[in-house]
Amino acid sequence: MKKKKDIIFLCQYFYPEYISSATLPFDTAVALSKAGFTVGALSGFPKEYNLNDKVPLQETHENIEIRRLKYIQLKRSKFIGRIINYFSFTLSVTLHFRELRKYKAVIVYSNPPVLPLIAVLANKLFNTKVVFVSYDVYPEMAHITNTISEDSIISKMMKIINKSIFKHVNKVVALSNEMRAYLLEHRSSLSEHQVEVIPNWYEDKGVSNAKESSKNKLFRSIKKDENLIVSYFGNMGICQDLDTIVEAIRKFKNESKVQFIFAGHGNKMEILRNIVEKESLENVTIFDFLHGQDFQDALNISDCFIISLADGLTGLAVPSKTYSYMMASKPVIAIIGEDSDIAKDLKDNNAGYALQVGESPKLVSAIKELRDDRDKRDYMGENCRNIFLEKYTKEECTQQYVQMMQRILEA
Repeated sequence: MKKKKDIIFLCQYFYPEYISSATLPFDTAVALSKAGFTVGALSGFPKEYNLNDKVPLQETHENIEIRRLKYIQLKRSKFIGRIINYFSFTLSVTLHFRELRKYKAVIVYSNPPVLPLIAVLANKLFNTKVVFVSYDVYPEMAHITNTISEDSIISKMMKIINKSIFKHVNKVVALSNEMRAYLLEHRSSLSEHQVEVIPNWYEDKGVSNAKESSKNKLFRSIKKDENLIVSYFGNMGICQDLDTIVEAIRKFKNESKVQFIFAGHGNKMEILRNIVEKESLENVTIFDFLHGQDFQDALNISDCFIISLADGLTGLAVPSKTYSYMMASKPVIAIIGEDSDIAKDLKDNNAGYALQVGESPKLVSAIKELRDDRDKRDYMGENCRNIFLEKYTKEECTQQYVQMMQRILEA
């Protein structure tokens, strides 16, 4: 038998797709390859989040051997569509299961939730080492968002899957300290040394000129001048709190000096569109998902950003868009649990505001402060960027994966 290669990535999204679920594993794979590991990837064939006309089923890119699998891809806005996609992709991976035999270790992600079972099977049959990256914590997240009931067949199946996964992993990567604490408390088979905290990240693209970015034809309707531009980008779905934000927007309905920009996807984005139209909220502009230079320009013309998590989800998920906001050197207003790493970063470093779901008056107050005090806005923005440079750059975080995999493969 040929000598085993080092690491294979098992994930639904990968290069050349542009959503974070694809770019983060790809960044990690590139860093590992540059560190001297032989790296492969078994991923889904790109469809929705892809700008390339022709993508091969197999290619070597950045010294990463990528194999892409065709599977059923329905609209993700519907629960049944996501479930079919999950199982279809997992089935495709199962049909190529022997590919994992060629590698010493597999890095597998929590989405789709059934996928890690394939890595567990590789551990049992081929003694493959397993690193499980927990982007989201299931099934608890699905329970809290009322996606599935605790008594459902899917919920019971997820619990069985979890028991099997956490008995056979070498490492679990949690995205934050609060997620690590939750996993250790609620996954009895895990020990402290098994769970490492490695946050997500964003590439440092520097702080750009807002005047240049405002020339982007997409944003011609946005009146920058002396107005405060408050932005929300990314997913606005069942895991995000929209109500607190909408209540605050209503308070600025007749306030021409405050404008709101939303861009992204998710079922609540359509709800927001309907509210804006019905209530004639003229200071709100909504775009589809932004990427590439359009996203960078949107970051540049914004003065501050909002992130949010639905009530009860702190510790189960982490809004990774936060790091792009910090990179852009702008204050962040976080609707998130006070024990989260993000809330602590903002409060301890005077880099923004942290408040709870339902605290619209505090959100309104924060926006008014940033509108009226340019010096405070700049100071908080600079502090945000300092946090980013210290903790959340691509180089800093991917290097933690390199060091972890060195320890695992040398053990």
